[in-house]
Formats: sequence, C-alpha cells, structure tokens
Amino acid sequence: MARSLKLPWTKPINTKKTGDITERYAGDYLVAQGLIIAEKNFTCRLGEIDIIVKDADTYVFVEVKYRASMSFGGAISAISVKKQQKIRKTAAFYLQQCGLNEYNTSCRFDVIALQGNINNLDITWLKNAF
Repeated sequence: MARSLKLPWTKPINTKKTGDITERYAGDYLVAQGLIIAEKNFTCRLGEIDIIVKDADTYVFVEVKYRASMSFGGAISAISVKKQQKIRKTAAFYLQQCGLNEYNTSCRFDVIALQGNINNLDITWLKNAF
C-alpha cells in the first residue's frame, strides 16, 4: 500500500539524520497501524534491525529503507539477499536473548520503503517481504 504523506521536517544535513528521521517516521506509522514497538535499532555482532514490533502474538522485524528517487530501483530494491540473511540471523539472536525459540515463535520480516522528498514521503509497507 503506497501513499504520500507530508512531514513537518526540513531537509536533513547528513545520512545519519536522514536515517533517524525515516526510522522515527516508520515507527510512528506502524504504531498508527496498531502495532506495538518492542525495540528500535537492535544491534549485535551479527547485524542490526531497525524496528521490532509486535503484531498480536507475532514478532515483526522491520527494515526501513529510504531513497530520494527511483533511480537504481528505489528503496525496495536496496535490500540485498545478503542484507536479508543478516537480518534473519540478527532476529534469531534477538529471539534467543528474549528466551524464545525462533522455530516456535511466530515472526515475519517486513519492509517499510520511503521514497521522495524527505518533507513529502511516499510510504510502502511490504508485509512478509522476505
């Protein structure tokens, strides 16, 4: 589902600030959809997961990608197979840290793709993206 949304922020100065803004926006969007944030920017030696939310009894591991334009395939195509593997391994580690078993715990991997001007983003939420 893609929609255009206006944001009250000015253009960020650097990539870190852009990432912080887009991840905050994605988190706000997911909460508005009824999901509950469990963790943001979970990091371990295996990798990082941008946002972890609960959708009822399902853990949802969300990768947030932003691209200013559709050049080179846009935000969705920026998530490589290698990146997907890192996210899966990091998710398994997260579940283990929570005392959960990755084989018996309901989970999925979503992507929030943000594109366009940082002040007027198009958002696409791909459930079960990989």
